[in-house]
Amino acid sequence: MINVTPIMIDGHPFTAISMKLPKTNFLAVTNENGYIMCGALDIALLNEKLSDRKIIAGRAVGVRSIEQLLEAPLESVTLEAEARGIKVGTIGRDAMLKML
Repeated sequence: MINVTPIMIDGHPFTAISMKLPKTNFLAVTNENGYIMCGALDIALLNEKLSDRKIIAGRAVGVRSIEQLLEAPLESVTLEAEARGIKVGTIGRDAMLKML
């Protein structure tokens, strides 16, 4: 099952995406500028092979819900996210606000 839900963070609109997969969940929160995701996100791929796309993204591991994703510290971030002030350890919710 796939759920796409509009959410608000400090009065700003974002989209939450969750998908139940066998033995795991796919989770993401996004806006037009970037996104955070669960452990399925390959930050190295984005930084190395897709660097020309300048993707703003962060990865949190061990999360099982959108709420946990928003409250979790990011385990890794893209170079473009770092340029926006999003660092490893930034809470997901705060990272999304820096993507406005």
